[in-house]
Amino acid sequence: MTKYGHLLLSVMLVSFSSSAQTDYQVQTIAEDLHYPWALAPLADGSFLITERSGQLKKLSPSGDTLFSLQPALPELFVAAQGGVLDLLLLPDFADSGRLLLSYSCGTLAANSTCLASAQLRGDKLEAIRPIFQAQPLRRGAAHYGGRMALLPDDTVVLTLGDGFDYREQAQNKANHLGKIVRVALDGSVPGDNPFVGEPAVAAEIYSLGHRNVQGIVYDADNQQLLSHEHGPRGGDELNVLLPGQNYGWPVASHGIDYTGARISPYTQFSGMTDPLYVWTPSIAPSGMALYQHARFSQWQGNLFITALAGKRLHRLTLQDGKVVAEQQMLAELNSRLRDVRSGPDGSIYILTDSEQGKLLRVTPK
Repeated sequence: MTKYGHLLLSVMLVSFSSSAQTDYQVQTIAEDLHYPWALAPLADGSFLITERSGQLKKLSPSGDTLFSLQPALPELFVAAQGGVLDLLLLPDFADSGRLLLSYSCGTLAANSTCLASAQLRGDKLEAIRPIFQAQPLRRGAAHYGGRMALLPDDTVVLTLGDGFDYREQAQNKANHLGKIVRVALDGSVPGDNPFVGEPAVAAEIYSLGHRNVQGIVYDADNQQLLSHEHGPRGGDELNVLLPGQNYGWPVASHGIDYTGARISPYTQFSGMTDPLYVWTPSIAPSGMALYQHARFSQWQGNLFITALAGKRLHRLTLQDGKVVAEQQMLAELNSRLRDVRSGPDGSIYILTDSEQGKLLRVTPK
């Protein structure tokens, strides 16, 4: 049986359910957010939100805007899929205000994904310092990746895209296109990165063969790093990330080109790591959270994934390293969903993706 056949068999064994189940309720906290991209619920019930158009906002627990500022990010480039992207609060944020911001930088003719450290003091973002810029610079304004996760050793993994028009470069270890990179909090290269010391290889690379990685979480209980990425037309993937592994793009893919043309005859290839789970048709996953709170006790350890094209919140149940159930939620909203986070209060918070985006709270009914 072909690998595609095995994948079909595994999907048939997954239990599916829809959002017709009524074990939750949805509340709108805030509206009129301009293409919100990332969300960080804070311990006091307030929220930090990035808007791709160039803003960092803080909202009160009731959704009122406490401040809105335009971070002075060096060479910030705002166009199409580019702008201010993810934010990651560092462990001492409550005392220090330290955080990381990912963003697109450069010009239309020459840009890439950048990472900066900063400190939030009151309503001011200070001590902004660029610590990483993906190379090489490319033309266009698509496929930046930009999601971040903090690992237990206080290193950061940053997802990147293939730049859309440069997919073959995802297999080229000399650059960062189509890669996930791992850096220290000052941007330096950890000495135990998988390709450190290899000639003509970008030492920041953690894994390669990616298309456009838009969600990443670290599961401390299982000591696993998980990511999802956009396929082309079909073939969106959920992956378990291991250092030095090649995840196949564009040599192996379950999707086809937007024109209908075949990208590759292979759905698997020797020496390349297969996805844990595949969505065809594409859902365009963007944002991912690992739920670990007693408020929804039945959802403990589940993955939540927001979808843009699919306009759903996907809840995945994993067991023994496999996806065994998938629930599709919030279809009634008919909205592109950009990000999802689990809050300190056990609620699930979601950003919708539009010119008048919303911040939503999901709680038990």
